[in-house]
Amino acid sequence: MKQVENIFLIGLMGSGKTTIGKLLSKNLNKGFYDSDHVVEQKTGVKVPLIFEYEGEVGFRKREESVLKDLVRHTNIVLATGGGVILSKNNCKLLVDNGYVVYLKSNCEDLVTRMSGDQSRPLLQEGDLRETLENLFKIRDPIYTSISDYIIKTEGKHSNEIAAEIESFIKKL
Repeated sequence: MKQVENIFLIGLMGSGKTTIGKLLSKNLNKGFYDSDHVVEQKTGVKVPLIFEYEGEVGFRKREESVLKDLVRHTNIVLATGGGVILSKNNCKLLVDNGYVVYLKSNCEDLVTRMSGDQSRPLLQEGDLRETLENLFKIRDPIYTSISDYIIKTEGKHSNEIAAEIESFIKKL
């Protein structure tokens, strides 16, 4: 049986992990962390700058280091970066240390939310829809394989999504 104290939110960028995570942490009286924000706090620079100077590989190393520390906490909600699942080590850390909830958003919603967002390094090149569709094709099977619970976010407000996750957690 897993420790129910920790809830780890996974999904593509723009799926609502930070927004939902903050709601869940407040409603369930848990600490809240956003792994990208913790990386920024530890480095003193924003994620796009890390990508610019160290590339995605450098960022992923930093992300894994931060994740190792964060999963040691108890009674937290963690909003992960969208690509955290690209490392098998990260997947194991998540699965072994809490309940993994996949916020599954469709590409239409993501394109709407991410249009004009300059803070996402992976979205700065090429067509936004095509980039998101390609990321989804690669990442969806991984998200699905490590999830304890999958919630489709289409047409749902943040409060509805949080309530559904709370209901799932309370049944455990």
